[in-house]
Amino acid sequence: MSASKLVQPRVNLGLNLETIFRRKDKVVFVMGATGTGKSRLAIDLATHFPAEIVNSDKMQVYKGLDILTNKVTVEECRGVPHHLLGIVDPISNFTSMDFQHHASLAVESILAEGRLPIIAGGSNSYIEALVNDDPEFQLRYECCFLWVDVSLRVLHSFVSERVDKM
Repeated sequence: MSASKLVQPRVNLGLNLETIFRRKDKVVFVMGATGTGKSRLAIDLATHFPAEIVNSDKMQVYKGLDILTNKVTVEECRGVPHHLLGIVDPISNFTSMDFQHHASLAVESILAEGRLPIIAGGSNSYIEALVNDDPEFQLRYECCFLWVDVSLRVLHSFVSERVDKM
């Protein structure tokens, strides 16, 4: 009696199982209202982990609006590399699709260096374009969303302090 080998037929369901089962790279998002400390939290995280920050604020992407947008200073960055911060001429229109393209490139570059991308800012439409409008993004990356919230009393004290510094 001879033993024959059973062959399992291959079924292709159109799924890329490698993408589904491989370990995903991590991406952290720091979101919240104006003045809640998103940049400070992102920088604090980036000083504790090997990380770089990708700006997702619609106004801070433009050059020359540092005071108006309360852009982080070189000192406040504490040596943490920032991407998409003050890179676009104010007469240009930087769309959500532009952000999606440039932020994706920044995330890939940061991960290629073995570092953690932290995307920080209050422009939810930019983040939505990146995460929801790019069908591959959620398949490629494991996303952690942090929402910074603060009481009105604390928020008013920070805003007053910022205005005094201007």
